[in-house]
Amino acid sequence: MMQDLPLSDAYQFIEPGPVVLLTTQMPGRKPNVMAMSWHMVLGFEPALIGCVVARANHSYAALLTQGEAVIAVPPAGLARIVTGVGNCTGDDTDKFGNFDLTPLPAARVAAPLIGEAIVNLECRLRDRTMVKAYDMFVLQCVKGWVNPALREAPMLHHHGYGAFSVDGERVTLKSRMK
Repeated sequence: MMQDLPLSDAYQFIEPGPVVLLTTQMPGRKPNVMAMSWHMVLGFEPALIGCVVARANHSYAALLTQGEAVIAVPPAGLARIVTGVGNCTGDDTDKFGNFDLTPLPAARVAAPLIGEAIVNLECRLRDRTMVKAYDMFVLQCVKGWVNPALREAPMLHHHGYGAFSVDGERVTLKSRMK
């Protein structure tokens, strides 16, 4: 038998992908990193990613004013670090220093890559028309990096209120897509 689901809990079941880390860099300040699970692929060529960064987040102002960021996909083994990053603010915390994340120089944006990530995507703000209404930024990937040693590492998925799952067995089925 089905039971009522509060619509405020719907996001826990419509999870768009792995938890990612978003890095930003304001001039004259330490780089910041935030945990983010509200994102989606919007296009392939060019690679576009929509992401929600709430006004209350320290990264919001940096993303809006600098117009660039890095989206890093951490392996599930960094779950405690990812949670720690998500449970504090860059207003008063040096997240790279406190959580022993390695900032690496990016090629096309000021925000740093994360050395421990599976993938790092350097992004520029492509469209800000939905920011005012929804806190939604459309980012265009301008450079991608992959760590070959972590390419097959399991990723972390957020289901709300501290509940996570980790990628399981991979299944490959015939696809008409490239």
